[in-house]
Amino acid sequence: MAGVTGSNPVAPTTPHYNPLISNFYSLYAHEFVRVACCVPRTRVADAEFNLGQTLRLAQAGDKARTAIMVFPELGLSSYAIEDLLLQDALLDQVERSVARVVEASKTLFPVLVVGAPLRVSDRLYNTAIVIHRGSILGVVPKTYLPNYREFYEKRHFVSGANTIAGEVELAGQTAPFGADMLFRSRGSVPMTFHVEICEDVWMPIPPSSHAALAGAEVLLNLSASNITIGKAEMRRLLCGSQSARASAAYAYSASGPGESTTDLAWDGHAAIYECGDQLAESARFEKDSTMVMADVDLGRIRQERLRNGGFADNARQEKDRVVRFRTVEFALDAPREDVALERPVERFPYVPSDPAKLRENCYEAYNIQVQGLAQRLQSSRTENAIIGVSGGLDSTHALIVTCRAMDQLGLPRANVKAFTMPGFATSSKTYDNAWKLMKALGVDAGEIDIKPAAKQMLADIGHPFAKGEKVYDVTFENVQAGLRTDYLFRLANQHRGMVVGTGDLSELGLGWCTYGVGDHMSHYNPNGSVSKTLIQHLIRFVAASGDVDGNTADILHDILDTEISPELIPGDNGAVQATESFVGPYALQDFNLFYLTRLGYRPSKIAFLAWNAWHDAKKGAWPANVPQSAQRAYSMEEIHRWLELFLKRFFGNQFKRSALPNGPKISSGGSLSPRGDWRAPSDGSPDVWLAELKASVPTR
Repeated sequence: MAGVTGSNPVAPTTPHYNPLISNFYSLYAHEFVRVACCVPRTRVADAEFNLGQTLRLAQAGDKARTAIMVFPELGLSSYAIEDLLLQDALLDQVERSVARVVEASKTLFPVLVVGAPLRVSDRLYNTAIVIHRGSILGVVPKTYLPNYREFYEKRHFVSGANTIAGEVELAGQTAPFGADMLFRSRGSVPMTFHVEICEDVWMPIPPSSHAALAGAEVLLNLSASNITIGKAEMRRLLCGSQSARASAAYAYSASGPGESTTDLAWDGHAAIYECGDQLAESARFEKDSTMVMADVDLGRIRQERLRNGGFADNARQEKDRVVRFRTVEFALDAPREDVALERPVERFPYVPSDPAKLRENCYEAYNIQVQGLAQRLQSSRTENAIIGVSGGLDSTHALIVTCRAMDQLGLPRANVKAFTMPGFATSSKTYDNAWKLMKALGVDAGEIDIKPAAKQMLADIGHPFAKGEKVYDVTFENVQAGLRTDYLFRLANQHRGMVVGTGDLSELGLGWCTYGVGDHMSHYNPNGSVSKTLIQHLIRFVAASGDVDGNTADILHDILDTEISPELIPGDNGAVQATESFVGPYALQDFNLFYLTRLGYRPSKIAFLAWNAWHDAKKGAWPANVPQSAQRAYSMEEIHRWLELFLKRFFGNQFKRSALPNGPKISSGGSLSPRGDWRAPSDGSPDVWLAELKASVPTR
């Protein structure tokens, strides 16, 4: 049964989950909640028919294990019926319809939010009735009544700001009444939602704004918005921006087929947004009843609010409006069976699968890098840039960015002093490509063979390799990596230049870099917050942008086809030292990095999302230009294993991230700069995360 508590001065402490393996594959175990927006076909003032359509959709939502279902404004009576709203016969029938919805809800899982005109204290209100498991949780009247152009609601209704009673007798129950309610589940699906009606969201300060500050995570709008040219886009802007400002989900459902078209038309527009992102939208102008569903990520909403201190400050500033909310408590418990996540999950959080969005992201990322490096060169009064070029992805893109920065500053590309530095495991392909690229870009190219110096250093420290033994340990690797960077810094002294870094975000997340005088360090690193999975697309973007000629584009595509390798350890029979065999697939590790650092998710939720994104290679869209050979799936065993390794490496290598050179933040996925998005102790323990992974995530 529902219960009403008093004012709500602060948002509640949110219960967190410790998912059991038995329900790991259910969305309700991971702070998701399924929301539906319904557009039933109606008949004008035919409450019996409208009830039937409402119940039919409610049963469909129950079958889909939807937690909340929102229906249109005045859906049980029809909206555009003018003075028929004041007819007792119709209002009596609507009340009987409400009672039948209440009765039907006893065997249904979802919370149903239906629209109806109701008489309360000799006044007529445009209301939303919240129903669950045979109980009326509350009745919410519309606050702002339109009375302009085609709407004359004040002719029939009283504003929800003008109420006398705090309760209403309906369907044999006494239910809370008012526009000042939050509905909060204390069951195994903890969440808080708020209800407003149509015009309310068109106001400068919608009621849902204060409700969100009071703790509402899901905002519902029952609407009867008619359609005119361009109005659908305005709805999208309103609902999307409200969900973004409120760090909330916003579910909107408007009247559709069957409404009176005496003077207006209706498109049946329904949509669901989350933190500014559209999750679902109905097809408009349908002939029959429709419903759209989306799995809302409550965990994301909660994390956004935790990270945004201004959200709490705003609640304090608006405390007089925030504390007035009453809280209606009820119990929503997750279904016993697993409910599969239907929400699309991008395989590459840093690389959108939508081609247009990917192009836009690449354009912005590339220009952010160029602008950042150009500004640093200019402000430091440095005209020469020193860079090591290996023929791999990272140094290739960093060299392109450096050349473009010189162009932007009006300096010759000869001011770019580029060096390839072959070591013991440098392949002929990367060596050749490094030289081809440097020549094609017109930089001042040079070569330093680090093998003699490396042999001398290994001999000086008594390393077995100097005695002819094939000992390829971390010392052997880091002597080479360190020498390369040491040479670059001394070259920078010699040429009065600046060392441009090449290492990327993924390597920093995994600690796959040599600390100090190694690829960890530079004077400025334009690649520092670009993931390995994104950098490939940036190179493709440049190759197709017209910034380079056809010959250079061919070289770039050849580099893209080269296996990722540090090329520090000689392989048997020419075998390549494959980076991903040591640190895991960058596709998975970038996924893990994004959800751990950007959203703070627990390992079980990261694994759940990874499984949904990666267990079926044929499911969902792939970003453009991902080769067919790379379009593979990952099993739960692989997801578990590589996530465990990621957690160990991520925490164990924080000391490297605590001493990073400057570089621009590129994406909303964040950076690992100790001055920016990620500030953490260098001696943090991963044990809590590893324990949660072990306890809550299956291995197959």
